[in-house]
Amino acid sequence: MEIVKIPRMDREEYDRLIDEGYICRIAFQGEKYPYIAPFLYVFDGRFLYFLSTKYGKKIEYFRKSPYVSVEVDRYSHDLAYYTFVTMQGRLEEIEDSIEKKLVRERFVDLIVGRGLSPNILAALGHSPEDPPEAIAKEERSLVWRLTGVKDLVALKNI
Repeated sequence: MEIVKIPRMDREEYDRLIDEGYICRIAFQGEKYPYIAPFLYVFDGRFLYFLSTKYGKKIEYFRKSPYVSVEVDRYSHDLAYYTFVTMQGRLEEIEDSIEKKLVRERFVDLIVGRGLSPNILAALGHSPEDPPEAIAKEERSLVWRLTGVKDLVALKNI
């Protein structure tokens, strides 16, 4: 019996997948096991950016090792269609105040533009009662960028 391999996506396809999405999973190097957490992200065509609350296991693991795996996927409810990309790289904390503000504004645009629930604000260090614009005005979260992607796997079933 022949094993059927899932086809690979080309760069245009996986860039489109990343650009159209906004939820990913990041696997950090944990103590004994990897630590995986969902993250909201924005993509500028070159880098993925993430906002992280300033507390939790992810901060501890990021400080110990910034090397992570990031996974973005899309699939139909019955799995007739699925596609995913995984990237291994390094998270870098953005320190420049202007760059941080620009990235935060992109998150505001994402939340407002996609009509996301205000409940997502709690994952970014804000109250769901806060206006989304508070993300750009206050620094309740860290801003990370994925850099140095060394290994990228992008597959699709069609």
